[in-house]
Amino acid sequence: MLIPEIQKVFAKDLQKLKEEISLYKNEATIWQVEKGIANSAGNLCLHLVGNLNHFIGATLGNTGYVRNRDAEFASKNIPQHELIKMVEDTISMIETVLPSIKEEQLAGEYPLIVFKDKMRTGYFLVHLVGHLGYHLGQINYHRRLLENNFN
Repeated sequence: MLIPEIQKVFAKDLQKLKEEISLYKNEATIWQVEKGIANSAGNLCLHLVGNLNHFIGATLGNTGYVRNRDAEFASKNIPQHELIKMVEDTISMIETVLPSIKEEQLAGEYPLIVFKDKMRTGYFLVHLVGHLGYHLGQINYHRRLLENNFN
């Protein structure tokens, strides 16, 4: 029964990611980094899209996605509409892959060693939900701080 709940949280947070990227009034600000801020919203968006497409899409759904993690943090000035399209494609991937995961797979071992030890697939999916929420909050703060919009 965990899959429908995880899918709902991913859907909610990915829609919010799409909204956050859309709310930037100045497209250049998406890529801006200020003192004390390690990553731009654009790079965090690329990172989230790459992370989910790799760990859920490619690993659990055999989508064929090939991740370039270095590019997630090195790429710059990708147009706002392209970032939004990447998020929309990630939403579609989640909608396709997660329902195909059987409940018994959740208790089974995740196919990759991501941290130091093996882990259950259910545990890692919960981790990925938290990871998305963490960076989503950073993007929200980045936007409000750099566009002086504290609403």
